Amino acid sequence: MDNASITANVMQLLTEELKKQIPALYSQENSTDPIVICKFFDPTGSWTWYVIEGEEKEYDYGKDFLFFGYVVGFEAEFGYFTLNQLLTAKQGLKGMQAVPIERDLYFTPDKLSKVIEKHNK
Repeated sequence: MDNASITANVMQLLTEELKKQIPALYSQENSTDPIVICKFFDPTGSWTWYVIEGEEKEYDYGKDFLFFGYVVGFEAEFGYFTLNQLLTAKQGLKGMQAVPIERDLYFTPDKLSKVIEKHNK
């Protein structure tokens, strides 16, 4: 599969319906066990992004959606990431490494503690 074919088949990572389900930034910050709403992952790597909160923001380059969540990459940590970062994470790569970031369509929202437990199995 060439890069043009991969680009043509990119899934919609953030639907309007999903946007409505994601709590606003800082709305769960006082929760000891916030709800994780959705999961993005690298199908050819080990990175996973679990979304806890997010909202649309205006940047120098235009509108983007800023997420806060639990990110498992080189190490597991909480952090911010944007939709644009997810969409462009594989730019310049070739072959299987160029397969874009995907949203787990079968992910069910759950408490962060349960999500971490499942991820570590």
